Amino acid sequence: MNNLPILVVDDEKNIRMTMSQSLEPLGLPVETAVNGEEALSKLHSAAFGLVFLDLKMPGLDGMEVLRIIRRTWPKLRVIIITAHGSIDSAVEAMKLGAVDFIQKPFSPGEIRDLARRVFEREDLDADEAVEYGALIELAKRHITDDMFEDARAAVKKAIAEDPGHPEAYNLLGALFEIDGDHLEAVKFYHAAMDIDPTFKTAGSNLERITSWRKYGPIDYGPDAADTEQAPGGESDEQ
Repeated sequence: MNNLPILVVDDEKNIRMTMSQSLEPLGLPVETAVNGEEALSKLHSAAFGLVFLDLKMPGLDGMEVLRIIRRTWPKLRVIIITAHGSIDSAVEAMKLGAVDFIQKPFSPGEIRDLARRVFEREDLDADEAVEYGALIELAKRHITDDMFEDARAAVKKAIAEDPGHPEAYNLLGALFEIDGDHLEAVKFYHAAMDIDPTFKTAGSNLERITSWRKYGPIDYGPDAADTEQAPGGESDEQ
């Protein structure tokens, strides 16, 4: 984990305060911005290690801020904040390089855990990632870096390492969906559900991609460390 500060960008004061307090135990400075313009001003003035960015803001919205960040600071990691029921742009945000997303309402623990996982993902050594969980996290990092072929290769290695977990099949489906191949995406979402019919992540992806509205974000699945249970159990509880 680097020592650079975290930037929280949200137009709601209570969200900024809650997230700042929730992230303090990580031991990193936390700064806030009330809108996209203030966020970009702070990014131009200092280096940050991670940005939590609300998609829906007045003025310069989160999607445009994300585009500017990816253009100007391509290595800066961005986690999208989105409200339940208003997340139509989350798929595009992930395609643009957002590392993950979190839906309101969320708990302090969920915020901390997500930030910690993103930082830990950056420390993974590709040559040493041989276990299932490490390969899944490596694949997510490759997605962030637009290295989709490498991400697909890591997922396939994870499946070879442990073919009994649904997370890898769901992630492979997400990669095909990002690539525009919806038929292959549906096939692998179905494969995840065949392994574990209770796996909600793949279920929501399958429902979304087969809906005429195609609503909602691609769900890459929970942290692999939280899901290493026998198939058929409550493997993706939040």
